[in-house]
Amino acid sequence: MTPLNEYQQRQIAEAIARVERRTDAELVTVLARRADDYAYLPLLWAAVLALAVPGLCHLLLGWPGVRGLLVANVLLFFGLCVLLRNPRLAAWLIPRALRRWRASRLARQQFREQNLQRTAAGTGVLIFVAEAERHVEILVDQGIDRHLDAKARAVIVARFAEQVRQGRTLQGFVECIEACGERLCEHVPRTHARNELPNRLVVLD
Repeated sequence: MTPLNEYQQRQIAEAIARVERRTDAELVTVLARRADDYAYLPLLWAAVLALAVPGLCHLLLGWPGVRGLLVANVLLFFGLCVLLRNPRLAAWLIPRALRRWRASRLARQQFREQNLQRTAAGTGVLIFVAEAERHVEILVDQGIDRHLDAKARAVIVARFAEQVRQGRTLQGFVECIEACGERLCEHVPRTHARNELPNRLVVLD
């Protein structure tokens, strides 16, 4: 995945600024390269397979013998540890449900850390992307929820997630901001000039 350069990040900030000139909503964008490194999973799989495979062979075929069983466990464990250092192979071992859970958890953590729950009228909107997991989420505070409800967010998220899968993350961000802005400008029009949260893209490497 290619990182967004300064010019591309500025395009996102400008898209937020355009929307916030017409609404009281406070939009924050966060791009995480990945939600987790999942370093423990290859080790876990190596341990499970190193125990299970020689054990099954011993049970079904009588090989290796009892003395060779421990040696086979150790050798297979270290061999798998080396083999699963390959990121592509390791990626196959990460369950999709775990990817979604870790990305969703990070999104909620960022909602708190970016102070989106502390806006004066509860108008915080987080647009979050975990790029490696291809996970997109829009989280909103209580002042926005009934104007940009779960159904409306799901449609926008589905479109954005498809763009992330196609490697068009920048375009996805801009279109997502504009799509959210269309609804927010109608239902939460601008009534004051303050800008409570920064417009820049927050990048988590």
